[in-house]
Amino acid sequence: MSQTTGFSLLHPAGTAPVYRSLPEHVMHDLGLDAFCQELSGDSKERRMITNVLTQITDDPHVAAYRQQIFGDILRLPDLRETMLELFGKIQFMKDFSTMHKSSDEEPGLWHLFHRLDELDSYIRTVETMRECLSDERIQSEGLRSLRHYITELCEEACFSDMKKDIAALKMKASDVQSVTLGINVNERFEAVSIGLVSVNKKPFRKSGIVSNFADAIASRDKLHETSDWDGDMHYQLIDQEEKRGIIDYMKNEAGLLAVQSSFATDARAKSTIVNAMADGAMENTTFYLDNAVNKMLGSLVKKLRDTLTKYANVAIVNISGLVPEFVYYIRCAEFIGGLMEKGCVFCEAQPEAASGTSMEACGFYNLKLAMNREHVSEIVPNDLTFDREHTVYLLTGANRGGKTTITQAVGQLFVLAQGGLFVPAEHFRYVPCDCIFTHFPADEDKTMDLGRLGEECVRFREMFSQATDKSLLLLNETFSTTSFEEGYYIARDSVKALLTKAVRTIYNTHMHKLGEDAAELTRESTGAGAASLIMRTEEGKRSFKVALAQPEGSSYARDIAEKYGVTYEMLVNG
Repeated sequence: MSQTTGFSLLHPAGTAPVYRSLPEHVMHDLGLDAFCQELSGDSKERRMITNVLTQITDDPHVAAYRQQIFGDILRLPDLRETMLELFGKIQFMKDFSTMHKSSDEEPGLWHLFHRLDELDSYIRTVETMRECLSDERIQSEGLRSLRHYITELCEEACFSDMKKDIAALKMKASDVQSVTLGINVNERFEAVSIGLVSVNKKPFRKSGIVSNFADAIASRDKLHETSDWDGDMHYQLIDQEEKRGIIDYMKNEAGLLAVQSSFATDARAKSTIVNAMADGAMENTTFYLDNAVNKMLGSLVKKLRDTLTKYANVAIVNISGLVPEFVYYIRCAEFIGGLMEKGCVFCEAQPEAASGTSMEACGFYNLKLAMNREHVSEIVPNDLTFDREHTVYLLTGANRGGKTTITQAVGQLFVLAQGGLFVPAEHFRYVPCDCIFTHFPADEDKTMDLGRLGEECVRFREMFSQATDKSLLLLNETFSTTSFEEGYYIARDSVKALLTKAVRTIYNTHMHKLGEDAAELTRESTGAGAASLIMRTEEGKRSFKVALAQPEGSSYARDIAEKYGVTYEMLVNG
């Protein structure tokens, strides 16, 4: 998953893991596509979760780092709840913010008032996140590092200074009730310039505009010696009923408080304050007033805008980049936590560097069983080990005896564990794999050109060429679409080649003779061993338990014979 913030919840700081993408069909073959589908109702979240799980690295430190984070999030539901609330606010602010809105006009002072509100919300959100991550119950390196990372961002963005700036600058739009403008005129009483006098929390009081103006002009004593305002100022709205013609004209002229640079014959109307609420003129009034203020305060507005944008980028852009990674852990924790409450067993996996034993799984089971079974007590757990003597398992057994189910379960353990999640098992110690390959029967429409056997051969060769001794290969009835003699010949050579590469493999097959050859194939190898693994039957019934033993040769044939009614008893007794 791409990460642009310089910090990640998916790998430790200072590391650069090498990832390999799982082939696109692997999640489906392992039944994990259904798992991802259940995690979230949001398609974007599902794609993100699938992306994390399908990017594989064999670095055990990455798996351990992720698992510690997941453990904290699983154990602390209140942390999950608080974080989801904060993420909702972050996403809302990103979607509806004015921070990155573009327009033909440069955003002005009114726009910046809203930015101040947004930035104040950003700061509160980030500080709440930092406080949340200060929980003493948090143990993981990743979440503690995230708290430190957020603290550094706050310091870089000068949060303490920014809060003081916002307190000094912040002026909510609802607080602005009036704006006082000063107009300079020449000897012919023509308006030559306009300036901002004040922004006020209180509206002006109504008064007789004509009498006040007449008195001010007639009496020299009332002419002010300076441009300073003593605060004694009144204005009168144009009466909507009596001055309809003027209001209509002002509406056509965008309904604005306008002072022109030349004094035209209609200047008396255009230099008078109109009722901004009348005839829907308020929006245009604000727009032109904003323009007037911006022209006067252009450099200040630009500096303020640039400063706020910088603050916003540091304060939220870096943090928001981590949200998808956090959501990955939260959704998985919610789902797995629900299965645990249902009675399903999950454990913390133990990733290791390369060793003689590359997997030790005790009491593991297929995740799909946990998802689909109402009574989890019916699930049959199993044990399995990969080591030098047991590198390739040749799994045989009765039809519908659980061969595919256990093959899927092994693949699920690695995908979930390397994704940092708890796994469906009592104990799981493993060496991470660099990739997982599955060879399950293909759909008919994918085999039209080469035929089924040809398609199987091509797919197997591609997987073998990409596999290493760190890979995991899961084969399900591979080379079973031809005669037994032909299939056995190809399968035996394939197993010998896998032993040469020492690829961890489970080959689930009905070719019992292949299982019988396990000891011979081991002797012919260069160190890796093949082993016969069977799905045990107990008193003729399927136990769904695996065991190291020679194949029960007649089990498959007996199943088929009974299915189609061709046992001796069924034939002669009708």
